[in-house]
Amino acid sequence: MKKVELLSPAGNLKKLKIALAYGADAVYGGVSHYSLRIRSGKEFTLQSFKEGIDYAHSLSKKVYCTINGFPFNSQIKLFAKHIETMADLGPDAFIVSTPGVIKLCQTIAPHIPIHLSTQANVMNYLDAMVYYEMGVSRIIAAREISLKDLAKIKEEVPDLELEIFVHGSMCFAYSGRCLISSVQSGRVPNRGSCANDCRFEYTLYAENPETGTLFKLEEIEGEGTYIMNAKDLNLASHIKEILDAGVVDSLKIEGRTKSDYYAAIATKAYRMAIDDYYAGRFEPKKYQAELATTKHRGFTDGYLISRPYERSDTQKLDSSISQGTHQVKAEVLEDGLRFLTKDKICKGDTLEIVTPQGQEPKPCENEIGKVWQEDGKWWLRLDKIEAGKEYECIHSGNVNPVKLPCALPPLSFLRQKIV
Repeated sequence: MKKVELLSPAGNLKKLKIALAYGADAVYGGVSHYSLRIRSGKEFTLQSFKEGIDYAHSLSKKVYCTINGFPFNSQIKLFAKHIETMADLGPDAFIVSTPGVIKLCQTIAPHIPIHLSTQANVMNYLDAMVYYEMGVSRIIAAREISLKDLAKIKEEVPDLELEIFVHGSMCFAYSGRCLISSVQSGRVPNRGSCANDCRFEYTLYAENPETGTLFKLEEIEGEGTYIMNAKDLNLASHIKEILDAGVVDSLKIEGRTKSDYYAAIATKAYRMAIDDYYAGRFEPKKYQAELATTKHRGFTDGYLISRPYERSDTQKLDSSISQGTHQVKAEVLEDGLRFLTKDKICKGDTLEIVTPQGQEPKPCENEIGKVWQEDGKWWLRLDKIEAGKEYECIHSGNVNPVKLPCALPPLSFLRQKIV
């Protein structure tokens, strides 16, 4: 049986390694402003992106290169040069958005498969068939598509791979085709520089054009005026339903600009969901409990199961502030012997240890602290905080690595439940 692929975001080299360590089969990322995430594109250099590709391939994992910006005429020659440069790095596919860039990729690097970005908003088998005939091997379907329509595309174009988003930030606009940021700040969303204007609070007014009278509309207490702020997509509870349909080839997690912890936990939760599905023990509450520890804007299961017009709960109107059940306290370095502080930690604190897929700590106890297992979870207590010198408490502003009582799996995290 061919298992569905789990595809995670790689905003930089460390996030790439974290995503793979926590169970991703493939990752996606890019270099420079030809990607639709300029911020994450700047975090990769050509050298580090090549290192990431080689690292993934050493684990028999894949890397898909994002070249999904919409070029101006003046950029096309530079775009072509960038495609050539990326092809030399040896990625497993290009993610692109337009027919012209598809043709450009095929001319410059015909040996590299092409995946069509969700920005192309494919919703039906006619469009899917056209792109397939153009040489596209996979389509990342529009986020507004239904599972029923995915099944129809697969029926009509059976050799075309289908990829869907299952988790992450949702765009206020249809398939990301937004102009709000362009109008307000000149930052073009479809060229990777969205300012996330939809997350802002807005003051609403009603104007009488005949008299010029302007009335401020007062918000209902508790509802707020974050009128365009979408909740985050979360389809973890529907993975069984999706995989039962047998038409989806890849499940994609959004979030190249999100934190290291998010890359780890989102990947971990969906890895568990996929593996549990194939093992016949699907447990949605378990996956949702993990995802709830990340920062989020509230969750929605989007439009894959329910049509957009059937939904009235996809917006978070009262606030754009992220929330989560746990606070990330520290991130274990790749040597496994030390950690970097992400939030205040004091002597005597007990922290939960979150480890990469298939790895567990070993119990120990000494003057620095204790590592032990209890109720199916691993815990760390720090009796001594040593980072160049001893501290009673250490804060996130301290960039010195802190000693652990014993080695933990590299790229583990320490977290604490928010009371």
